Amino acid sequence: MNNNSHKIIEVKNLVKKYGELTAVNDISFDVYEGEIFGLLGPNGAGKTTTLEIMETLREQTSGEVKVGGYSVSQNKDEVKKIIGVQLQQSGFYPNLNLTELIKLFGGLYNINVNPNEILDMVGLREKAGAIYKNLSGGQKQRFAVATTIINRPKVVFLDEPTTGLDPQARRNLWDLIKNIRDGGSTVVITTHYMDEAEKLCDRVGIMDTGKVIELDSPNNLIDNLLAKGFTREEKMKHASLEDVFISLTGKDLRDEQ
Repeated sequence: MNNNSHKIIEVKNLVKKYGELTAVNDISFDVYEGEIFGLLGPNGAGKTTTLEIMETLREQTSGEVKVGGYSVSQNKDEVKKIIGVQLQQSGFYPNLNLTELIKLFGGLYNINVNPNEILDMVGLREKAGAIYKNLSGGQKQRFAVATTIINRPKVVFLDEPTTGLDPQARRNLWDLIKNIRDGGSTVVITTHYMDEAEKLCDRVGIMDTGKVIELDSPNNLIDNLLAKGFTREEKMKHASLEDVFISLTGKDLRDEQ
């Protein structure tokens, strides 16, 4: 991302209430074209609700959200044409194969799609004829990401895409997310893995109790904490146990058959 980037998402004074509960409490932030933007926070912080409002899946109580210049409340159809949303696994027909599923999604978007081209992008070409329900966890996650790019979206939304994956599958998905960004899409991601956000995200918004309490690049947030005198009780090493695991076992995916 560079400083000349345009705003692709604008969130202004967003509020979402469920009865007496305020899930999202008057938040404002922008996302810029070509960045990977992370929404972080503990469970119940309001990040998934915020994501679903940006995806037009949930109505805000007040405030304004624009995606690509279109209001998510006034121009839902226009917003849907320019976004890709990661479905949960329950959103797929389990007995169709991957080629059939991609053609089905292409039909929903009313576009001609080359299934092999999409599957190539996520490393699933050899699984083109495989039934969805027979895929491994990592394969299902990669296929879920594949369905977000069928319509060549300007913005891709990924909600905790690497949960439950082994280290190889997780790092493979990181590369895939970077490739999607490099292909011209802006990516908005939620994750509970701070190392993932630190590696992937150009900027992160940290939410708690419905508020955005910090918003900056991971490096700046870390530097700001250190400037306050923060020190670790235990000195960090220059490699992690996950690095050891990858070094010993290799980066190749080990999808179970």
